Amino acid sequence: MSRRVTQLGKVAFVGNYVPRRCGIATFTADLCESVAGEAPDVECVATAMNDTPEGYPYPERVAFDVAQNDLEQYRQLADFLNITRVDLVCVQHEYGIFGGPAGSHLLLVLRRLRMPVVSTLHTVLKEPTDQQRQVLAELCRLSNRVVVMSELSAGFLTGIYGVPAEKVDVIHHGIPDMPFVDPNYYKDLFGVEGRRVMLTFGLLSPNKGIENVIQALPEIVREFPDVVYLVLGVTHPHVKRDKGEEYRIRLQLLARELGVNDQVVFHNRFVDIDELCQFLGSADIYITPYLNPAQAVSGTLAYSLGTGKAVVSTPYWYAEELLADGRGRVVPFRDPAALAAATVDLFANEAERHAMRKRAYAFGREMIWKEVARRYLETFERAARERQRRPDAAGRAAESDALDMDLPELNLDHLLTLTDDTGVIQHARNTVPNLHEGYTTDDNSRALIVVLRAWQAQHSTAALRRLATRCLAFIDFAFNPETGRFRNFLGYDRRWLEPAGSEDAHGRALWSLGSAIGATTDEGITARTMNLFDVALPAVELFSSPRAWAYTLLGISTYIKRFPGASAARRFREALAQRLLQQYRANAAPDWLWFEQSLAYANARLSQALIRAGAEMANEEMTRAGLESLEWLVGIQTAQAGHFAPVPHVGWHRSGPRPRFDQQPIEAQSTAEACMRAWRVTGERIWRERMSLAFEWFLGRNDLGAPLYDYATGGCHDGLHTEGVNANEGAESTLAFLGALLSMRYAETLVAKDKH
Repeated sequence: MSRRVTQLGKVAFVGNYVPRRCGIATFTADLCESVAGEAPDVECVATAMNDTPEGYPYPERVAFDVAQNDLEQYRQLADFLNITRVDLVCVQHEYGIFGGPAGSHLLLVLRRLRMPVVSTLHTVLKEPTDQQRQVLAELCRLSNRVVVMSELSAGFLTGIYGVPAEKVDVIHHGIPDMPFVDPNYYKDLFGVEGRRVMLTFGLLSPNKGIENVIQALPEIVREFPDVVYLVLGVTHPHVKRDKGEEYRIRLQLLARELGVNDQVVFHNRFVDIDELCQFLGSADIYITPYLNPAQAVSGTLAYSLGTGKAVVSTPYWYAEELLADGRGRVVPFRDPAALAAATVDLFANEAERHAMRKRAYAFGREMIWKEVARRYLETFERAARERQRRPDAAGRAAESDALDMDLPELNLDHLLTLTDDTGVIQHARNTVPNLHEGYTTDDNSRALIVVLRAWQAQHSTAALRRLATRCLAFIDFAFNPETGRFRNFLGYDRRWLEPAGSEDAHGRALWSLGSAIGATTDEGITARTMNLFDVALPAVELFSSPRAWAYTLLGISTYIKRFPGASAARRFREALAQRLLQQYRANAAPDWLWFEQSLAYANARLSQALIRAGAEMANEEMTRAGLESLEWLVGIQTAQAGHFAPVPHVGWHRSGPRPRFDQQPIEAQSTAEACMRAWRVTGERIWRERMSLAFEWFLGRNDLGAPLYDYATGGCHDGLHTEGVNANEGAESTLAFLGALLSMRYAETLVAKDKH
């Protein structure tokens, strides 16, 4: 009898969906249809994740689909669910079906949702990576209730991930409602009448262990020559894309080699539920020979148990729990002899086999979809009631308090790849350091700033200390006392290529030295750094580059924060800030609120330096000019696209057309960090949003929809061009990403402190 769910008019199921060929897709579709059948008053809709650009021909039940790796579409999904007045969201979670590290893009959706969330966990790992642990713990925090399919998974959640036990419901994997029938009833459908049938079904992949069943067959066939082993299922789409039918062919060759090819029949197709039930009905023994113990659930095992099959399985977690109390036989992993012995014993002892079948079928009555749907409806009602009593029960940050950004972990691997015992190598060919291009003071200064911030964020580590001192030693080596200037380009042979570098390189070196003075507590390092800063600072008096002024101002600010009584540094700050303000006054116009008649590179640093200096000196005009120029800069780089579209590296003169490419990471970093400074000075949330917008450029929210950050290496591609992403991962781009990421992470900590 159908029933009404109190409080809920519309439920959305988020996961994969048929006709995509995967277990999650089948489960989501079955659950959605079963809940709709049990509660016809509730409108059930689905949203599906796409792993191919073209998507799938979904049924009408699917109201929204998302490109798996497109972060912007996750944000759109959250907006869609909120706007269409969904009352509850039921997430089907598996790490691999969502984009981002460990599927973390999903968290962006959950943080924005306004309704209760129930999450079904299809995988709960005993030994997760740090990223997997963080993602699952945050998913559970953002969910009002969490569903798992085994008691073991529930124990992992509470013991490993710290999820409160009262938040967890154990609900079985659903199965079709089939009668308990004699296998001979179906065998003629597949041409195996009069034979003993073993069956394995599911998407084929090398972790399924089917080769162990084939290796066991010669022993089974010796005892029962009428045995046939049916292997039902297509090759997993991802495996087929990468390896073709290599695994299936290897299995066929193995069967031929062992002389059992007549006993192994491959049905290379994806069957609907009706035909699957017929295959299951024909089986005398069902076998799951999986190789990995860390499997929290198996739909194929649930189906076979629920249809009353005698089961032989390896001892993965779900099998040990489901087949307890005589509901099946468990044999060791990768042990064909044990598998053969268990199968032969069951064929030889018909009474025991049928008793096992009855125990399995009786247990499976709790698992049919009608019962599972009722349990889910109870969980939905409980989640809605709890959310009603405690509107913030999920612990989601209020919209006004959240950075609304799912941040990658800090990964310094590629930076270390680019660093040798001299310093940071400036360029790379793809991910390989390009030694022909040597080193620059620019990049070692950038690296010193990034490493010091990582040092402060993660506390001091030996690796970070080594990297910081190496960069500092390079900058020290770069200073030419004969000119009072820093050299910039150093060949791989350790020969300087000029007596003095650019004004901007000098300013950037001073910025990094100021950062070191502010960050380190080592007196020896501080003393050497201060001495170098003091002897290099006077050269800036003769500079004409506004960016060199800005970089120097940022370094001076950090220096003075550590040593407020440094009067010479304070005088330079006053003079350079006034120069920058005069530069703005001389060039700004109602339609061009900028310091120059063109936009070049690292543009936002000019605004950032003026905002910071103005705030520190209590000069309202400076602060206002910095904020005004930054607001204009961000506006022209987002107005048309709706996402961050930086001025290309070739620049843009106000009298000419604006070019679209080549967009560079340095612009996204400088804009994000300038917006952070504006937020800290004004306290206005809009600057946090603009900061996030600039940072998302790295992750794919850009003109090409292509991520520049390389999660595999920790590097960042060198730019966005008409034809796509630059494949090279050089120092400037990698450091730009790392700097922006550290700023975003620091902003997160500030938001968290404000909340508490």
